[in-house]
Amino acid sequence: MKILFVVTSHDKLGDTGKKTGFWIEEFAAPYYKFSDAGYDVTVATPKGGKAPIDPSSEADSAQTEATERFHKDSKLQEVIANTHKLSEMKSADFDAVFYPGGHGPLWDLANDKDSAKLILDFYNNDKLVGAVCHAPGAFKNVKFENGDAFIKGKNFTGFSNSEEEAVKLTDVVPFLLEDELQKQGGNYSKTEDWGVHVVEDGLLITGQNPASSEAVAEKMMSRLK
Repeated sequence: MKILFVVTSHDKLGDTGKKTGFWIEEFAAPYYKFSDAGYDVTVATPKGGKAPIDPSSEADSAQTEATERFHKDSKLQEVIANTHKLSEMKSADFDAVFYPGGHGPLWDLANDKDSAKLILDFYNNDKLVGAVCHAPGAFKNVKFENGDAFIKGKNFTGFSNSEEEAVKLTDVVPFLLEDELQKQGGNYSKTEDWGVHVVEDGLLITGQNPASSEAVAEKMMSRLK
């Protein structure tokens, strides 16, 4: 089984002068779930090369077993330093696609044409699409041939307005994921802030926050068996 991980290339947190990128736990926990089970994982970013890490995900409070393993894993550090170019990826080469979050995707993947095309290619070919936390923001500009928004009529979750408020970035992010995708006709649900919440709707599997990332991978794996 081959899984494509699509990770952000964006490292600027709006106009704050601070850095952002992908959230380590949301990458590492699913990565190890898949790779430990024998899945072949390919990592791609819009720009290719080194994927930026969100510095906030390196805080002591954000560490888990998976992140500690990630930091000691020189082979995986190599993978992150040399990601493939998203434009060169084809859905036909993989069994599923997974998008880890971090705030970065709200800026680049939300507007990336290669990403949008891939999401549709996977979905239209009956392949699973998984996304966690801010990564469902990548669905923002994905539209079917008839003009309908990809998320329209679908049940989904992602980083909630209240969680964005808790991290004090409501006025920094380019859009609030919960509001934007509901505006496009998606059916949003959530649990309490930082709780585990996974929503499965056909081929789409989404998780609310970092704590939900491993559960998204588990749900995807149970479907891929």
